[in-house]
Order: sequence, then C-alpha cells, then structure tokens
Amino acid sequence: MADRESMPYDVVIVGAGPAGLAAAIRLKQLANDAGRELSVCVLEKGSEVGAHILSGAVIDPRALDELLPDWRDLDSPLTVPVTKNEHWVLTAGGRYGFPHLLMPPFMSNKGTYTASLGNLCRWLAGQAEALGVEIFPGFAAAEVLFNEDGSVKGVATGDMGVARDGTHRPDYQPGMELHGRYTFFAEGARGHLTKELKRIFALDAESQPQVYGIGLKELWDIDPAKHEPGRVIHTQGWPLDDAWGGGFLYHQDNNQVALGFVVALNYRNPWLSPFEEFQRWKQHPAIRQFLEGGRRVSYGARAINEGGYQAIPKLVFPGGALIGCSAGFVNVPRIKGSHTAMKSGMLAAEAAFAAIAADRTADTLDAYESGLHDSWVASELKMVRNVEPLVAKWGGMFGTLLAGADMWMRQIGIGLPFTMRHHADNETLWRKDMVPKIDYPKPDGVISFDRLSSVFVSNTNHEEDQPVHLTLKNPDIPVDVNLELYAGPEQRYCPAGVYEFVEEGGRTRLQINAQNCVHCKTCDIKDPTQNINWVVPEGGGGPNYPNM
Repeated sequence: MADRESMPYDVVIVGAGPAGLAAAIRLKQLANDAGRELSVCVLEKGSEVGAHILSGAVIDPRALDELLPDWRDLDSPLTVPVTKNEHWVLTAGGRYGFPHLLMPPFMSNKGTYTASLGNLCRWLAGQAEALGVEIFPGFAAAEVLFNEDGSVKGVATGDMGVARDGTHRPDYQPGMELHGRYTFFAEGARGHLTKELKRIFALDAESQPQVYGIGLKELWDIDPAKHEPGRVIHTQGWPLDDAWGGGFLYHQDNNQVALGFVVALNYRNPWLSPFEEFQRWKQHPAIRQFLEGGRRVSYGARAINEGGYQAIPKLVFPGGALIGCSAGFVNVPRIKGSHTAMKSGMLAAEAAFAAIAADRTADTLDAYESGLHDSWVASELKMVRNVEPLVAKWGGMFGTLLAGADMWMRQIGIGLPFTMRHHADNETLWRKDMVPKIDYPKPDGVISFDRLSSVFVSNTNHEEDQPVHLTLKNPDIPVDVNLELYAGPEQRYCPAGVYEFVEEGGRTRLQINAQNCVHCKTCDIKDPTQNINWVVPEGGGGPNYPNM
C-alpha cells in the first residue's frame, strides 16, 4: 500500500518468544564476531515482551548454555533448580506414585529449572537489546509481504484505529512495512501467518498433521509451610476418561506454585470442556491440599504443539524460515519445548548470517533445515516420536505403558520399526448423541472458578471498537452444523467464554465475545469444519501475563 512507510532490515523476526529472541541474539553475536554491521528487528504483538508467553515451565538450559554460556552470572530468572520430581496417577479419590526409576534416563529433570518462561523472555530481550537488536512490542505482524518473484519480502504490521465497521477512527494509523533479506516466523503454536505460509509454499505437504493440546495454567500464592522450592509434580489419570492429558504443579520462587492442566485436542466427546476438567482436577485432594489457604493471582491458556518429529513441516522457503513452535519442536513426554525452540532459532540465525555474509538475499536457507535435522533437536524428538500417537490410539494408561516401552527400547538403540501417524484434531469429534453428556460441578470461587473471573485475572484487554479477529468463513455453520451435530463445542473448548449461542428474535445465533480472547488458538484448531479463522487483532491487545 502506498501510504505505508517501510523500514529495511537484514533480518526481521516475528515473535519475541524463546525462538525469536535466541535467533536475534545469535545473529548479533555472529555479526560482532565477524566485525560487521547487521540490522535485526523483532516484532511482538503483546503489549510487552512476555505478555503473551505461557508455559509451565520446567526449563532445560541446554540451548541457553550454548547461546549465553555465562547466563548464570547475568542475573537470569532461572534461580530455582528442580530438586524433587514426582509423577502421580490420580484416581477419583486417591493417588499412587509412578516410580521415577521406570522412566527412561532422558526423561529426567536433573539440571533443569522451574521458572516463568515469560520472565525468561523478558530477560532474553534485555540481552538482545544490549547487542543492538531492535524490539517493537505492541506491533502485530498482520500480513506477509512478497517480492515479485514470490519470495518473502517481510511483513506489515496491522493498521491501528480501524473501527469494527471498517471505517477509520480519529486515532487511525496505517501499518508499517518491515522488509528483510530474511524473515523468521516465531509466532508460537498455530501462528496465523505461519498457517498462510504453509498453504502458499505447501510446507506441510510431506509431513503428518500437526496435533495440539490445550494447556490451562494458574499461578497461586500458597501457604509458605506448604511450599518446597524446586518440587515438580506431574499427574495423569483422573478426571479424564476417554480423553488424555494431565496436570502439573511446580513449586517456584516466592511461595508461588504454577499449576495447570493439559488436554489433548483429539478428544472425541463434544460435551468435554478442558477448562472445566482443569477446575475439577484442582478439587482432587492431592492437589487441593496445596491450594487451601492460598490465593489465585493469574490465569491463562495456550495451545501446545504435540505432533513431534513426524509433524515438523518443511522449515524454509524463499526469503524466510519457521522457527520455534511455529514449526513445532515440543518434546511431548518431557513437557518441554523452550530449549528446542531456542536451538532452532540459533540454527536459523547461523544459516541466515552465512547467506548474508555471502551477499545472498531472499533465497532458501537449506542449511538451516539440514542443520536442524542433524542436530540434537531432531535426535531428541525422534526418541519420542511414537509417544503421542500411541497414547492417542490406546488411551492414557495402556498407551502410556506402550509409549514407555518404546522409549526404553529407543534408549538402548531399538524401538518400534515404524513411525505412527496422526489425525487432525478437528476430525475427531463424535456426534453429540453418540457420547454421554458431561455435567460439571459449579465452581466454589475458592479453588475452582468460572471463565469470566478467570479471564479477568489474565489481564486480557482488547480495543472493543475494532474488527472481530475471530472470523467465520460461513456464518451459518455454527448453528446449522456445530450446534446441530456437536452441541456447539466452541462454547466448551474455548477457555475464555468467547463463544456463546444466544436466542434472538426466535432464532439461535453464535455470539463472539472477541474481547475475552486469550489468544490460545484452540478454536482455530478444534473447530470441526475449520470454519473459524483466527487473525491477529490490534497490537498490544490480548492477555498481559505477569510471571507466567
């Protein structure tokens, strides 16, 4: 567009998560070592770096050790090493421990830290800026730009001040174009630009479908007498039945625990609500004991890549690359992805710097793709590539035993002689009349809560007079198909009360409360007809997660 200003950079990075920031730091390190100038910018749609970052998190510092070997001397937020690692199997009223000795050695949390991934990203941003990286929070990349030859030219930020009806408000400002010799997409799971790039360049033509879980998390201040810094607990079993997933409870700094629940989005029962399962899980005596006398201080939700190695798409295309969770490097059984995301960003940075040093522009960074598949990231993901599909096929208990056996065999150099396949999450729902309805208990307002009070403590805010960023390809499908066949699952899989069916003038319609959206992307993933398309709202909107 003629009225948009543009800014040229050597490398443009979309997303200030672990991958994007690691890439930016590595690019500047390489440039400094070579004694040359290199311009790098990072766009972040959150109001600040870390505002949209949500993870458990137990962090493996392997990539950080490579990127910033002296990080322990640089006042990093990784101050609480994991000291105790427990795995519980929950029943309706009790629990029993799963012996850690039965876990393959690579599943150990030895040497890891429990911390806020958002705070780690804030710290990484400071390291990047000290090297000369330009970081622009509050600016959402809304459009991919292309050169005449079809290669990626960069991105454009979204216009600000556009009213819901499309007209320009008095505070209207057009977006800015950022042109790069190379552009990295580090948007996180189910990035809206990444989705478009996959379509244009057929990046997932040879990979299996990416599959996801939804992770819901709360941060609690608890009784200091119950707090054990570094204690890490994972659970499986109750309350899930035919769905699979599990909970976590991490004792972090300052008498706080991070706790949450993950539900794989391949579940079949349309009556299931991941949010309600999380609230129910907290009422289990083994979990409730930590929360009684405490206070919830924050809430959030985010989709998680669970497809593993076989779901990694082609990573490169003319002028750009996918890094981090835009590509999907989460190690599902370890419940970790920040270290692999960071390493992918570092590898992409090395390939881009070599290309720029050779005076190449907007070609395909094949060295990044080959380097990734030759790296420890690929080795780690190959070890666990059958875990998710085994559990998805055989259920939480038997599937876990099969997955454990496969991981043990791979630990000693053997394993299943094939790679199991995935099925897209939107294809798995059964009709509402084929499965039992689930009746969830009312929240007590002490341990369990409703959606709206939860959204309130996520600090979510959007400019209300802007176009709805949750778009429908066909406005009739929610009522005619989703409500008719699946009892309107969008009103249950959304963790923020965005979707509700209302009666108006004798007709039922879907109401979209977009201002509640916490940017989890679950609707874009689980909608059975793929009728919902999540697009980016104005920059700076969405949740503002503190210490998450």
